[in-house]
Amino acid sequence: MVVIRGTKKFLDRVGAPTASPPPSTTALGDWYGTVLFGRPQVGLFVSERTLLPVLMQFAPGATAPSRLSAQVATVLELHALAGAFVNHELEAMAQTALAKTASRSVIGMLTEFAALSGVYRQAGDANSLIGLSLRLADTPCGPLYKTHITPRRAVAAVADEWIFAH
Repeated sequence: MVVIRGTKKFLDRVGAPTASPPPSTTALGDWYGTVLFGRPQVGLFVSERTLLPVLMQFAPGATAPSRLSAQVATVLELHALAGAFVNHELEAMAQTALAKTASRSVIGMLTEFAALSGVYRQAGDANSLIGLSLRLADTPCGPLYKTHITPRRAVAAVADEWIFAH
């Protein structure tokens, strides 16, 4: 089970939030999602625990939560993480629940990643949403300064912890 905590514009397009969602069973925790308008519309998702950004085509919005797991798995594989960890996250994300956002810090990172993705796309620095996700994962993030600094390093540390525990 994964909880997707959406912004208002995300939830308006995807569905009503659950009042009291169960806790996420993924190692990466809850995911926060928003919509970036343009052609095409893009869904921007960020892991609460690692701030790992994942971008994907948003339309059709109603199926975005169920399609998130496949996009996350692709990004995790491209970060060269262990297959067992990627499979665990994919299986844990098979069921989703929607909820309202709860962390201002993660919302701030959504806003920062949205701005950076616009700059990178305009400059032609990323040819695909996957490439842009990987580029954004190297962004130093304030909430990670005392630990891993970038989402790429944070997700690698979480994967290592998970592998060690299992």
